[in-house]
Formats: sequence, C-alpha cells, structure tokens
Amino acid sequence: MKNPLRFIQEVKQEAFKITWPTKKDTLTGGLTVFALASIAALFFLLLDQILRFLLNLILTISF
Repeated sequence: MKNPLRFIQEVKQEAFKITWPTKKDTLTGGLTVFALASIAALFFLLLDQILRFLLNLILTISF
C-alpha cells in the first residue's frame, strides 16, 4: 500500500455501500431473540424441576 490517502478514500467509498437494517428489522430481530431466549429459559427451568422431583423421589424410595 503505497498511498495511504487513496486507501482512506477507498475505505470511505466502501463504507457508504453498507446497507444498515431498518428500525423494523432491528426490532423484529431483537424481539425474536428475546422470545426464543425466554422459551429456552422456561424449558430448562421446567426440565430442572422435573429432574429434581424425580431425583428426590428416587432418593426417598431408596432410603
């Protein structure tokens, strides 16, 4: 790279080509991530409670 000024100009040109997501796209994506994370958290909470109940049941019966 012999000409740093030309490099900076090319970077600026490429930066203007970027298409940023719209407000709607960002909101939809964020809500989707939040919803899926909430569903996963509830699933693992329920699974943990079921496994804890079964483990307590097994331990109670075996003693």
